Amino acid sequence: MLGRVNHVAIAVPDLASATQSYRTTLGATVTEPQALPEHGVTVVFVTLPNTKVELLEPLGDTSPIAAFLAKNPSGGMHHICYEVEDIVAARDALQASGARVLGDGEPKIGAHGKPVLFLHPKDFQGTLIELEQV
Repeated sequence: MLGRVNHVAIAVPDLASATQSYRTTLGATVTEPQALPEHGVTVVFVTLPNTKVELLEPLGDTSPIAAFLAKNPSGGMHHICYEVEDIVAARDALQASGARVLGDGEPKIGAHGKPVLFLHPKDFQGTLIELEQV
C-alpha cells in the first residue's frame, strides 16, 4: 500500500526564521511560502534529492499546529507523509483493519494539489501519518 516517503513535516514557531536557517546555514533550496487555510497552516518545502522536508507554521490561533507548538514551543517533527496510488482504497483498507482516519474521513487537497488524509497517531506508535495520492 505505501509508496515512498513524500516528506517529513516539522512544525516551527517562525517560518521565516526556519526558512532562512535552511537556506543560509544548510544551503538548501526552499520554496516560497504557501498558505493552506483549509489545513490551518502556511508551509514551505525544502527540496532534497530523495524527498522533501515541509516546514509548517500555524495560520491563525485555531490551527492544529498552534496546539502542537503550545506543547512544543521550539517546534519539532509533526508528521511523516507517505505516497499511495489510490487514497480512497488505502483509506478503506486502513479503516477495515481498525485504523482511524482523522477528520470526516474524506480526502482534502494538500499543498501539492493532491488528495491527502491523516491517520491517528495512537494507531501508529505515536506518529501522525499523512497519506498523499500520487
